[in-house]
Amino acid sequence: VQLQASGGGLVQAGGSLRLSCAASGRTFSSVVMGWFRQAPGKEREFVAGIGGSDGSTYYADSVKGRFTISRDNAKIAVYLQMNSLKPEDTAVYYCAGRPGTTVHTTFTKYGYWGQGTQVTVSS
Repeated sequence: VQLQASGGGLVQAGGSLRLSCAASGRTFSSVVMGWFRQAPGKEREFVAGIGGSDGSTYYADSVKGRFTISRDNAKIAVYLQMNSLKPEDTAVYYCAGRPGTTVHTTFTKYGYWGQGTQVTVSS
């Protein structure tokens, strides 16, 4: 599965952005998808994940109620709607995938990665 992330940019605090991740590969519906982010000097951290078949979603506590992950298996894409953005959300955001049914919060569990897209939130 090849992944291509897009949609990052510069936004003021309180604003919104929608990230997209286009995937290629005929087994996309059986792939768990996740979004991770990495700020300068920090480890890559889990943001949100979504199951392949049942579409169950999981979020980091820091983004619950503000971010929404979704997927469109027909379009072979996954999205991250980010609302009420804060300066601490500034990071490079990566989409990731792994075969199976379990959403893991550890980035080492994911074998498919997009190239990352920069999100900068100004105060």
